[in-house]
Amino acid sequence: MSAIFHRTTAHAYPLAVRGEGAYLFDAAGRRYLDASGGAAVSCLGHGDQEVVAAVAAQAAQLAYAHTSFFSSAPAEALAELLVAQAPPPLARAIFVSSGSEAVEAAIKLARQFHVERGEPARTLLIARRQSYAGNTLGALAAGGNPARRALYGPLLMDVALIAPCYAYREQRPDETPAAYGLRAADELEAAIQAAGPGRVMAFVAETVAGATLGCAPPTPGYLRRVREICDRHGVLLILDEVMCGMGRTGSLWAFEQEGVTPDIVTIAKGLGAGYGPIGALLCSQQIYATIAAGTGALAHGHTYMGHPVACAAALAVQHAIQERGLLARVRALGAGLEARLRDAFGDHPHVGDIRGRGLFWALELVADRAERPAQGPGPGPRPDLLPDGRHDRRGARRPRAAGAALHPRRIAARRAGGEAAPRAWGGVGRERGGVAGQLTAKGAKAGQPDGINREEREEREGRTAEGGVLRLPRSAWLDSAARSS
Repeated sequence: MSAIFHRTTAHAYPLAVRGEGAYLFDAAGRRYLDASGGAAVSCLGHGDQEVVAAVAAQAAQLAYAHTSFFSSAPAEALAELLVAQAPPPLARAIFVSSGSEAVEAAIKLARQFHVERGEPARTLLIARRQSYAGNTLGALAAGGNPARRALYGPLLMDVALIAPCYAYREQRPDETPAAYGLRAADELEAAIQAAGPGRVMAFVAETVAGATLGCAPPTPGYLRRVREICDRHGVLLILDEVMCGMGRTGSLWAFEQEGVTPDIVTIAKGLGAGYGPIGALLCSQQIYATIAAGTGALAHGHTYMGHPVACAAALAVQHAIQERGLLARVRALGAGLEARLRDAFGDHPHVGDIRGRGLFWALELVADRAERPAQGPGPGPRPDLLPDGRHDRRGARRPRAAGAALHPRRIAARRAGGEAAPRAWGGVGRERGGVAGQLTAKGAKAGQPDGINREEREEREGRTAEGGVLRLPRSAWLDSAARSS
């Protein structure tokens, strides 16, 4: 019997004992095609000897030095490499141990920046429905996944959630993708106006929406309009690329393809490819200079931030991505993956949408593709909530007051004394008529549905009873693409 408190208590987990390329092996000798790279992590596959050697060498030379007193060569080299590969004004890096920690640090950094520049009233964060930013409390508050938020609702800070950029559900028949994108981005303008002047500190969004919405890229012009709105109101733009960054979409930074640069970007997963627990954020020179000229100290830290062995692993991974030409390979294999997906499922009656970029693709499953119902209402009462706030078995329990995701007008009203117990933001996290069955990959790896068992997957992603995950056959092209990495 295991002494580990596993993710699912009733599940007997196989014991993984070895990894080789795209495969994992358990203690019984069974082989598993790790086509999604775990949680979209193992972009180089398992057992990459160059990375293994770099990790062993660093551990032998210097395993740990606390960042309150020392820096380390691998951390300095990794920061220099990432900054050199990022467009201005991104100029400084902070290394943590996960994507959740990176988002948490980004939120705190945004707050400190505004305080140090003399705007302490900027306390509100705006994020998007159908999003996922991490599982620590700050990052969880910044996400729009109700199943993940429900248990911890009373502990979460107030965050205003606006609509995602979700053309399949939200674009009107008479709109072009570009026109829809501008309309979706203008929700940010309305939310900032509703919150009041000088109240919003940052807007956080996944560049290409990942685990909750399912590989949804922004429509043309959406992020450019978002950038304009943030600049006009003095709001920081935080782009979450923990899942979509580091090459998965065909460019090192997914935002490169949108013609914008954020004030802060978060990365993880493909940064270290699973060879070390590492995440990071890059911030603009303006943010760094403001704090340097003020308190001169980052008001945040962890014991293992900037860990030398984790940074050495990530440095070797990033060299491999560049030196082996994997970004070009993602683009080439991604075009093939898209073509095969559209050929196999383009006319399927229960596949409503095929979307993605690079090697980051999803199929959205629907009851009837001809109907394509809208995503659902914005703020307001939920018809599927019982009087006491519980779901009627079609989703996770919803928080009703403290820590709930709020409409910007309700936050403004409460601050003005007009509403003591705000109602939770409705229409979050559940797609009516279907869910996204994801096909994810990183580096040169093609994908297969993410998740281990149905109950855990549905709990994590807030899926309804009529939803499901499409399981692809192990066709020759999928197996070959996974092996090739």
